[in-house]
Amino acid sequence: MNICIYGASSKTLDKKYVTAVENLGMCLAKRGHGLVFGGGRNGLMGAAARGFTKGNAKDILCVAPKFFNVDGILYEHCSEYIYPDTMRERKSILEERSDCFIAAPGGIGTLDELFEIVTLRSLGRHSKAIVLYNAFGFFNPMLEMLRIYESEGFLKNFGELVFVSDDIEKIAEYLESYKASSLGVESFKSI
Repeated sequence: MNICIYGASSKTLDKKYVTAVENLGMCLAKRGHGLVFGGGRNGLMGAAARGFTKGNAKDILCVAPKFFNVDGILYEHCSEYIYPDTMRERKSILEERSDCFIAAPGGIGTLDELFEIVTLRSLGRHSKAIVLYNAFGFFNPMLEMLRIYESEGFLKNFGELVFVSDDIEKIAEYLESYKASSLGVESFKSI
């Protein structure tokens, strides 16, 4: 299975997040899975890639816009590199080349990728698994906000669309046992 991992690219993150995401990548690689990611060598993107490398993954796909292809930015041990022109094209390729998605802790870019892939799932544009890796409760404030959105009628069925866990073994088991269901536009009043 080719697993897309979204995550922060910052060099200034607490090492606990870096270690957690590296361990996630290593666990998934040891179970025979490949990585599809934004290509960054730093932050949690780099941690995921290093974990997959340590776990002996055969496939690590970097999808980075051409303007990112400069010295020191991209992870150097990928098995394949794709250089689209724009960030929008990048997201489309990440979606097409992935069998499922994991959002690790991250900033605006990660949230953009997460919410777009959740929106596409809610609209029936794909039926792939989506996981929120809630390492150290990072996403708890956002999850509380989404509960408010649900209680006020602005959001429906988020829990059916996204599996939330801080346990890497449970994440791996969820992805490997996932059965696609059909949730389409008719299931939602609003997103």
